[in-house]
Amino acid sequence: MNSPLVLGFLTSMALIAAIGAQNAFVLRQGIRREHVLPVIAVCTVSDLLLITAGIAGVGAVITAHPDAVTVTKFGGAAFLIGYGVLAARRALRPSTLNPSERTPARLAEVLVTCLALTWLNPHVYLDTVVLLGTLANEQREQRWLFGAGAVLASAIWFLGLGLGAKRLAGLFATPMTWRILDGVIAVTMIALGLGMMLT
Repeated sequence: MNSPLVLGFLTSMALIAAIGAQNAFVLRQGIRREHVLPVIAVCTVSDLLLITAGIAGVGAVITAHPDAVTVTKFGGAAFLIGYGVLAARRALRPSTLNPSERTPARLAEVLVTCLALTWLNPHVYLDTVVLLGTLANEQREQRWLFGAGAVLASAIWFLGLGLGAKRLAGLFATPMTWRILDGVIAVTMIALGLGMMLT
């Protein structure tokens, strides 16, 4: 259990396995079966880059320049609130999961949204770059092994969330279920955005 690989895996899993903007988006795309693998790839590669940056020492730079975090915080908060409002509108006008009746979102739109939910969220920097980076560097010469465990956890989590969500597709064949999901996403996003602005 003292292995840096296992420690990195467990720490990363504990951080990402929570209701958040990114996870809610991956879940929604998985249920809709739209561009799931590209979304999983973007989330995993983003975590890889952020964790690598943290281990390389960028976390110390971010901590030393709080103004950069403040700018990201308010930009991210505005984006999350806006996304939450869109989810609330969808909740008021829900649809069923019928592939023949709905127009799929374009890949570019989905990827831009995914990138924004990931890179405009200052909590992502605090979790991956600062926290995981600091914990990894405590492992000294085995810090990259810790990082490998953290990235592995991220990949497994997003694969499980995105591909596992397909099993819920039958449940989401009614407008009411989509109304509930989008309502939860709306409340989550707006709460995260407001919380971000107030902290």
